Amino acid sequence: MNQNVAQVESATAPPANGRGQAMKQSIRLRGISGEIKGKVWESDSLLRAGRLGSLEIVLDDSSVSRKHAEVRLSPQGWLVHDLESTNGTFVNGVRLSAEDRLLRSRDIVQFGKVAMIVELNESAVPPNPNEEQMMVEATSHQSWEEAFFGLAFDKNRCPRPGEQLLALLRAGHHLVHLDSETDLLHSILNDAVAVLDAQRGAIVMENDNKLQLKALAGDASGRFHFSHKLAQRCYQTGESILCGSVDEDPELKMAQSIADGAMASVLCVLLRTPRRKIGVLHLDRTFWQKPFSEDDLHLADALAANVSMGIECAQLMKKQRDLYLNTITVLAQAVEMRDEYTGGHTARVTNYSLLLATQLGLSAKEIDLIRFGTPLHDIGKIGIDDSILRKPGRLTPEEYKIMQTHTVKGEIIVGTIPDLAPIKPIVRSHHERWDGKGYPDQLAGENIPLMARIVAVADAFDAMTSNRPYHADKKGKPPEVAFAEVQKMSGLQFDPKCATAFLDIQEQVLDSMTTLKQTSIFRANGAG
Repeated sequence: MNQNVAQVESATAPPANGRGQAMKQSIRLRGISGEIKGKVWESDSLLRAGRLGSLEIVLDDSSVSRKHAEVRLSPQGWLVHDLESTNGTFVNGVRLSAEDRLLRSRDIVQFGKVAMIVELNESAVPPNPNEEQMMVEATSHQSWEEAFFGLAFDKNRCPRPGEQLLALLRAGHHLVHLDSETDLLHSILNDAVAVLDAQRGAIVMENDNKLQLKALAGDASGRFHFSHKLAQRCYQTGESILCGSVDEDPELKMAQSIADGAMASVLCVLLRTPRRKIGVLHLDRTFWQKPFSEDDLHLADALAANVSMGIECAQLMKKQRDLYLNTITVLAQAVEMRDEYTGGHTARVTNYSLLLATQLGLSAKEIDLIRFGTPLHDIGKIGIDDSILRKPGRLTPEEYKIMQTHTVKGEIIVGTIPDLAPIKPIVRSHHERWDGKGYPDQLAGENIPLMARIVAVADAFDAMTSNRPYHADKKGKPPEVAFAEVQKMSGLQFDPKCATAFLDIQEQVLDSMTTLKQTSIFRANGAG
């Protein structure tokens, strides 16, 4: 063994924690298997392991290569590097690739079949005046795989207590059972605040190179709900941060967000997947609460690893849904471009239908079907000849019958796409009447699908308030007249519940009409 590196006893010197001091780490590798059990190797710069007698760690084992691996100090901390060994170098059971691996206390390093435990010993060195100083009590540089391992075990490799494990399992449950990204983030955050006894929690996500608040739980008073400085540092450096007592740090103590939010102790943990960083989970405790501990940091970090992939999937699903909705909108606009008199009709009917569906208390999934289905309610007009669709005067009875076929044609078009099957009732049945005198199937009452009954009210209201060249009354009615007509036809043309609910949201409907008109979506002759 190299004479510059001595085998030492297992005692570990207490780390210096002087105010404003940077910390320099030495490393100890303690044997925990076979003939080396109890032996310790220590250095403040480099340890090389293998069978060669010139190395710092000489291991007489057939599973170890002549030059097996090295552990060296870097600006980031202690790194282990495999020297293309035959049987590989492992950290916590994961074999190293060509990249170096950052080590932390209590990691298990394995050279071939020879296992050692890592002990890091910190000593104080003078601070660098050019470096920003911040009273950070602990940080975590764990990879996603390491943090995910923390689901079941704490930083000392001990099984987690029941309450902590239950919270982590519950977070996983949310990932499976919640479709909405917003609901998912709030559910995750509420669990994090509860299990870590925080006064407040926030999730901030990256958007256009800025961190934006996406979810808030707990105390929502004041202007500031998280420390921008800590969140930014956590995200930029890619490390989770524990500030056990911000009162000891002049920079943080004077920060407006810290003071306004009565934050005495803060956790900032990185939300990340094996592919990328996605945001920060920020938790804080106030002055009368016990400060966060390093165990709390590792629990929060494990929670972040557990939920990040689900958040990323929810984001991808939202992008996919937005693209899907944009595609549907383009299809609907293709119809409107053929019929100059119905410009903006699709947008208006969709908005009115969503307002009515919400008023009726439909589920989020049903409201989504309204959102996706309503823009396509007239898609069958693509199959109507221009001589009828664009006729400037009133339609003949024969032409009107042909126009009515757009509902069946639309169902056929939508039916060619299996994923659109749930919206077929909207497309086919939005011209059915409560009294059974509608088309195409003369359905009556509750035999008409509910979503079609909702769209029927919205569609008729927009038709009444828009200019219609092929009707006897070409000029659109004022909204108050159209609302009165909805009331009059309740129980005849319209589902009474839908009609009543629509009348209850008159102000919202009028606001929607105004908004659409101001944004130029409401373009074709408008409402009265």
